[in-house]
Amino acid sequence: MKAADKIDAARARGGAAFVAYLPAGYPDAQASADAAIAVVESGADIIELGFPYSDPGMDGSLIQAATQEALAKGFKMKQLFAIVEQVAATGAAVEVMTYFNPIFRYGVNDFARDFANAGGAGLITPDLVPDEAGEWIAAADAYDLDKIFLVAPSSRPERLQLVADSCRGFVYAASTMGVTGARATVDNRARQLVADTRAHGAERVCVGLGVSTGAQAAEIAEFADGVIVGSALIAALKDDPTLGKLRTLATDIAAGSHGES
Repeated sequence: MKAADKIDAARARGGAAFVAYLPAGYPDAQASADAAIAVVESGADIIELGFPYSDPGMDGSLIQAATQEALAKGFKMKQLFAIVEQVAATGAAVEVMTYFNPIFRYGVNDFARDFANAGGAGLITPDLVPDEAGEWIAAADAYDLDKIFLVAPSSRPERLQLVADSCRGFVYAASTMGVTGARATVDNRARQLVADTRAHGAERVCVGLGVSTGAQAAEIAEFADGVIVGSALIAALKDDPTLGKLRTLATDIAAGSHGES
């Protein structure tokens, strides 16, 4: 299943897609797959699996701690593919957010092949800009994978245009400047960033960085095509490994995203 299909289906129902970020390998490999499946069962349309990285410059402290724990337990790329396969079997679109060095080390074409074979939809690459992504774009096109690049409030018009032209799946709009993390309010620059990105040709724009409640999700769903939530979900998972809090929060955010709350 592709992200675009999930987004279009959510829009047809009068809402936005719920994009749920969870770190692969946290608290361990199978538990992270179980958590992702629980979030899908609670209403998530797209799962964004974060591949653990030793120097995650964009990630906030909660995500950094979770990924460091996964790395300390020896999480490997092969385990990622197994998780992707399990989650994709639910019918959700499964994207992976990763810094590019692990893909480069694995082999760009080899990764695209193995990821596609596992049922993955595509990659979100926060440290890779389209004008330096030729090898990845070619591999993604060869295996029909999404190519998701980021825009931010600081992005100039020519950058918005390049990203809009280069993406497949959706454009990831980072609505706040700085590292990720749940926030009490949604940055008011998000609406303008979505409008500007669409004005440069983007068909689907999802907003991330800061959403922590169903009410915030509903606010973003009024103007964006997808609502991306990460840190709040990880906090719920950390507080309650039985997944009860995670399911409750995901249900609330799904209702807000889908216009049902």
